[in-house]
Amino acid sequence: MKNFIKSISSKYSFIKFITSKTFLKHIGLAVLVTIVLTILVLKLLKVTTNHGEFVLVPDLSKKSLREVEEIIDKADLNYVVLDSTNYNPDYPRFSVIEQNPLANKEVKKGRKIYLTINPSGYRKVSVPNVIQVTKRNAESMLKAVGLSVGKVSYINEIGKDMVYYVRYEGKNILPGHQLPKTTEVELVCGNGNRASVVVE
Repeated sequence: MKNFIKSISSKYSFIKFITSKTFLKHIGLAVLVTIVLTILVLKLLKVTTNHGEFVLVPDLSKKSLREVEEIIDKADLNYVVLDSTNYNPDYPRFSVIEQNPLANKEVKKGRKIYLTINPSGYRKVSVPNVIQVTKRNAESMLKAVGLSVGKVSYINEIGKDMVYYVRYEGKNILPGHQLPKTTEVELVCGNGNRASVVVE
């Protein structure tokens, strides 16, 4: 019976406590502090993330890095140059070929724009070994590495349409010789006639 009375008494004391002015004051103060802290955090996030402050990405296509620097600086943006891609003759050397994000896209101030720059020229490739190969196969092999056949000349050799020499700018070149991609080379092939024998 005593325990029962104590239990009722403690429950009554707890109810009395949570309904007291002191408890309600503390609860109200805690709620107020939570609201104030939430507002402050949201404002801080808004400032640090430039919330709502957007700029349009400028079109940097075909611009030099010097021009890019001026444009990017005025737009309150940053840029990063990526590794150069394959040479594109439609763009000036060392100019912007690609950009990410694209032009006229809305981004936050300070955003990095990633740029791909046109190299100074075509990269060099090795001339494949097309000696003693048919003209048709030689053309395919050269095309596969990015070279092309310009002139085809013939000499007296029994192997008809067989490649005997590869020439560049009038000089014979060996397999493995480095030439810029898209370069035209000359093939010297046999015409099917036996080479003339010089008798002393």
